[in-house]
Amino acid sequence: MTSEPRPTRRRAPDVLPQSNDDCWCGSGRRYKRCHKGLEGRIEPGVISPMRSVPDHIAKPSYAATGEVTRWNESAVKSPEIIERMRHAGQMAADILRLAGEFVKPGMTTNDIDVFVHDLTIERGAYPSPLNYHRYPKSVCTSLNEVICHGIPDSTVIEDGDIINLDVTCFVNGVHGDTNATFMVGDVSAEDRLLVKVTEECMWRGIEAVVPGRPLSDIGKAIEDHAKTHRLGVVRAFIGHGIGEQFHTDVQVLHYYDPRNNTIMKPGMVFTIEPMITLGTWQFHMWDDDWTAVTADGKRTAQFEHMVLVTDTGVEVLTAGPNAVSPGR
Repeated sequence: MTSEPRPTRRRAPDVLPQSNDDCWCGSGRRYKRCHKGLEGRIEPGVISPMRSVPDHIAKPSYAATGEVTRWNESAVKSPEIIERMRHAGQMAADILRLAGEFVKPGMTTNDIDVFVHDLTIERGAYPSPLNYHRYPKSVCTSLNEVICHGIPDSTVIEDGDIINLDVTCFVNGVHGDTNATFMVGDVSAEDRLLVKVTEECMWRGIEAVVPGRPLSDIGKAIEDHAKTHRLGVVRAFIGHGIGEQFHTDVQVLHYYDPRNNTIMKPGMVFTIEPMITLGTWQFHMWDDDWTAVTADGKRTAQFEHMVLVTDTGVEVLTAGPNAVSPGR
């Protein structure tokens, strides 16, 4: 999937025109009807062709066609599947950490995709996002105001950006899923606080995982902490069950809704992945039908862990000493 090259940031002059003046971009439209308030936002770049995966790597059913077949996978996993998911989770966590260390100003988001793709294959795994519902890349790279599912392309990462990397591995027949937001260079105090609170929100949600309690406890814990800092909680994108399928029917809201009343049971595995914003929780979708951005253009951050409900509480399958967010 390719497109014509386009600028990846809207560049404005030092002195902006008045609302009724011609826009600085040369479109011939009035500034207020063209670029007013949009300076500096991310725009789609050029997407390079989908990369291949060697034949010896075991692949999920959608790898060849992009068609996802769903089946009624049990929410409660067997001990044998849980053990495989521990391995997949630790692999994903390791790749995510290395990818975060790789990020620097001047590279493109596609450079990150190449890095993650190659690392995953080197470890004998398949990068789960690749061709899932025809997603064209091996990792999601969500920059600044991009909430989630940003497609790696020719966009250049700049000093002061924040970027979320979402890594999932398919290995031994199961998926391991995790993500984190990384700060690039000299990041503003406001953005640093956003990233910090978002990570805290994830852990508040994880601490609310208790067998016998409803999933809504997780959303309440996350939303309460975000509101304390006057931050928004995205509602349209949620945590999910995971196992032999990338996404199963378990739905984990990151805000409080009493209808999210599925009872947590030992053996359940799902993700907790709050998306927290500096402004509105509402979003716009790009024409690619993947990239979601905040409606007001303000920045957003996300952290994700894959968790197992145990007899006494929770085990975080993507945490540990080598993870980006190892624990509280």
